Amino acid sequence: MNCPKCDHELAVKLLGTIQVDECPACGGTWFDRDELRQAKDQADPDLNWMDFELWKHQDRFKIKAQQVACPKCTVDMVVIDYGDTRIEIDHCPLCEGVWLDAGEFEKIIAALTQELLTKTLPEYIKASLEEAAEIIKGPERLLSEWRDFLTVFRMLQYRVLTNNLVVSEALTKVQSGSPFR
Repeated sequence: MNCPKCDHELAVKLLGTIQVDECPACGGTWFDRDELRQAKDQADPDLNWMDFELWKHQDRFKIKAQQVACPKCTVDMVVIDYGDTRIEIDHCPLCEGVWLDAGEFEKIIAALTQELLTKTLPEYIKASLEEAAEIIKGPERLLSEWRDFLTVFRMLQYRVLTNNLVVSEALTKVQSGSPFR
């Protein structure tokens, strides 16, 4: 496969255990269908329940056509400008692969981390309930959905503790063996 941006031959690269194709000239990366999600999950396990879903929040992105061919199936890709993240994702509508320019994978991780850190307590409660429902009817395997639920529930616990300093201080005293005074 050749780079859709500069036509150099792509080289295999590992992101964790995920095998992707990277351009040695421009640093762009090709992700086959579902590899972006897998690489994101390995980059930061706390983000495993948060997906950078291209089609989930249609109000947050703009699509524009381009004359850049998919390196895998040669169909023209579309550019998805994903909300206020300033990340432009090149997406193949046929094979569902994704091309990220150099540094965009790191920007996706940073955007998801920022979203994770700024979620409110009600948002975590809602996410916990959604993940619990996905254990039963989710698109992923049961074990994967269970891990997602445990992660979001842990994040909910962190949010409760950071929003309730009295509870946090009491737990700290209990853990350190100090009596309540």
